[in-house]
Amino acid sequence: MTMPKLEGKILITGASGFIGSRLRDALLASGSDLVAIRRPGSPPASAGRSVEADYAAVADLERIVGEEKPDYVLHVAGVTKGSSYEDFRLGNVMPTRNLLAALRREHSAAKRFVLVSSLTSYGPSATSAPHREENPPRPIEHYGESKREAEEAVEEESGGVPWTILRPSGVYGPGDIDYFNLFQSAMMGWNLYFGNRERLMSVIYVDDCVRGILEAAQHPKSVNGGYFLTSDEQVTWEQFQSEVVRVVGRRARTVDLPEQLVSIAALGGELATRFDKKPRLLNLQKAKMGAQQAWTCVGDAAKRDFGFSAEVDLAEGIRRTHDWYEANDWYQSLNPKDLLSVRSLRGLARRFGRHR
Repeated sequence: MTMPKLEGKILITGASGFIGSRLRDALLASGSDLVAIRRPGSPPASAGRSVEADYAAVADLERIVGEEKPDYVLHVAGVTKGSSYEDFRLGNVMPTRNLLAALRREHSAAKRFVLVSSLTSYGPSATSAPHREENPPRPIEHYGESKREAEEAVEEESGGVPWTILRPSGVYGPGDIDYFNLFQSAMMGWNLYFGNRERLMSVIYVDDCVRGILEAAQHPKSVNGGYFLTSDEQVTWEQFQSEVVRVVGRRARTVDLPEQLVSIAALGGELATRFDKKPRLLNLQKAKMGAQQAWTCVGDAAKRDFGFSAEVDLAEGIRRTHDWYEANDWYQSLNPKDLLSVRSLRGLARRFGRHR
């Protein structure tokens, strides 16, 4: 896949994350002049130059912006879990607001500020009506609410700095941890559904997402606009997971478990967090997201304004992702306890589910 090059200096956040690291690598491969912001105590970037800054300290950000004078700021950093809404505000809203303040004061001549937001900022869609940009945003949980608040900060506090907001759908691909659980399950011979088998989602392969970010960042028609980034494919979880099982190439038992098990596990995660204050990936907020019938959107506006169209279809994207997991030895540490024990799975299937 050919990636566009951004001419000039680029400041990127979130370069150690899933999307951010692929974006950083694409920029470095194209010869871009790049510097990444990392949080205090974080190790130096594995590739390229980086500087340390506390997002809560506007003076730190002003110093970096004043010294680097970036042409583009690609703000990818964020948090996906927390024990309260304030945790999400501190991870998603505050850094956005402070980066914008630093740009306004030290380098208002920047060409573009790009916020990588999320489909969740709009909330779930109707099964028959994927989200379009003209729909009213209605986030339903803390992550989506904080992403929407960050978008509002960009829209209201840019101070004349040109901006673009991008809202990827479900992003999968090499290096992703969340979808890896499905590949891991298939390698252990299981294909599990928790009441979500027929639910719909829009997805995009990570390198397509990166290309969309780069194309939007420099196109004149995307100035001061917000866009969904997605492929043309809207798939059920059954379609997605069946492709994972096919590509992994192992015989897998398909098990339909009740959605109530997710609610029970989410409640357990919530109670544990209240006890030790450590946020869990599975909690009542995540369960609320998973209970929706559809998380879908269309990318017509991105295609119209800056010519973006996804190149990698689901079958090819799943194959590339599996090949990457194999090449990087992610499957070598498989342990049935990471999912559920085989004995427990059989018991759950007998007690609650249907399996074949």
